[in-house]
Amino acid sequence: MLYESTRGLSDRVGAAQAIREGLAPDGGLYVPERIPVFRTEEMAAFVELGYQEQAGRILSEYLAEFTPEEVAYCTRAAYGAGKFADPRIAPLRALGDGSYILELWHGPTYAFKDMALQMLPHLLRLSVQKTGGAAEVVVLVATSGDTGKAALEGFKDVPGTSIIVFFPLEGVSEVQKRQMVTQEGSNTYVLAVAGNFDDAQAGVKEIFADQELKRRLEARGKEFSSANSINWGRLLPQIVYYFAAYAALLQKGAVQPGDKINFAVPTGNFGNILAGFYAREMGLPVKKFILAANANNVLSEFVRTGVYDRRRPFYRTVCPSMDILVSSNLERLLFELTGRDALRISEWMQELEQNGVYGVDGTTLGRVQEIFWSDWASDAAALTAIKETYSRYGYLLDPHTAVACAVYERYRDAAGDATTTVVVSTASPFKFNRDVARALLGEEAASTHDEFALPEILSKYTGWPVPPGLQGLDAKPVRHRRVLRREEMRDAVAEILGV
Repeated sequence: MLYESTRGLSDRVGAAQAIREGLAPDGGLYVPERIPVFRTEEMAAFVELGYQEQAGRILSEYLAEFTPEEVAYCTRAAYGAGKFADPRIAPLRALGDGSYILELWHGPTYAFKDMALQMLPHLLRLSVQKTGGAAEVVVLVATSGDTGKAALEGFKDVPGTSIIVFFPLEGVSEVQKRQMVTQEGSNTYVLAVAGNFDDAQAGVKEIFADQELKRRLEARGKEFSSANSINWGRLLPQIVYYFAAYAALLQKGAVQPGDKINFAVPTGNFGNILAGFYAREMGLPVKKFILAANANNVLSEFVRTGVYDRRRPFYRTVCPSMDILVSSNLERLLFELTGRDALRISEWMQELEQNGVYGVDGTTLGRVQEIFWSDWASDAAALTAIKETYSRYGYLLDPHTAVACAVYERYRDAAGDATTTVVVSTASPFKFNRDVARALLGEEAASTHDEFALPEILSKYTGWPVPPGLQGLDAKPVRHRRVLRREEMRDAVAEILGV
């Protein structure tokens, strides 16, 4: 199994090289040269497997250079005893209306990014060993909230690595910010960017493209890699939980082998839902992906019109991890849906970079709409969904998952589709205390309490326990205080690395 770039100008490489590099030299994203397909009976057999074994089965299809023992080591290290609060890793909860919630937030940072970022450091270390890489891998991360903490926790004190995380100063929740700026570890660096996530992401891409800085790093035995979902090693583990959800539905008797299901996914950088697309291409019987956006609805507009236009106001919402206008992983989807037409992909991405907009052809749009349906939900709609879901079912949503629930309800009304649907839940509600409290207790009650006093208030009101790792965050010492402008990011990295 080799990997090729979506831009078509880089040589094909093995899995280890693709994971080690993160971004292809031509600026494209690595994708597997072919997508393995599971038969219905093979997917039905997943019912008999635990999450680690399911992960091993899927990863092995894409990691030809890795021995079975190495793959098993990675799955144990990521999902072994004590790593996740729930032994099922990604439990599936029935809401009671025929839909289900897939909880992806039982890992150490209480966000779905743990599903991949507990795995990536081990894949990356093995990849560097296999390819004779540098003595130290420097992981660069731009985060809209959850990726940063999950990556920091995954790479903390991992030998042969260091990690530098950039987050938008005013674009994450207080809990997310406190999780990052109190991060421990001798190899961790956290810097705030005076701007939004797109500023941070663009700055990181510029650093990756800086050939002079790369040469100076190489002279010191260092090289860059990525923990964002542009790295195939980050995206690959996310495919697993779509198969795990289907196996859980089979086990519950909610569907029979071969029955189609829907997934509703809150979407920002398009990585989470793209993993679902790859699961579908591998044979998972998915009827529709319901792409849920917030007020930064560039993806929703694209699904409806075929025009991707980031030339619009940027909104800070109650869903900071979705406050994104440049969704990098869409490039992979378009590569697959155009029959791997690298020339067209390069032209579209160049138009986006130069003009801020591109439009796909009608055939490609038709393929997108065959697989995806999309709408967006406002902050008010998200808060209403939190309140109504708790009132009806006693179930507590975070704002991102609430957006997915609100958009799914619209889809069901518009399409009249009663297909069994799984809503992908991306974060613990206790990571967004202020807005969950606003939804349940009202504006006045939420505003009269400190952000870090609200978890206990919510817990008493709902009976839901506060996750241990989110208790006492305000008492932890702040270790990372630096704030930068986007144009200062490169020099800051050079300074940290001594190059």
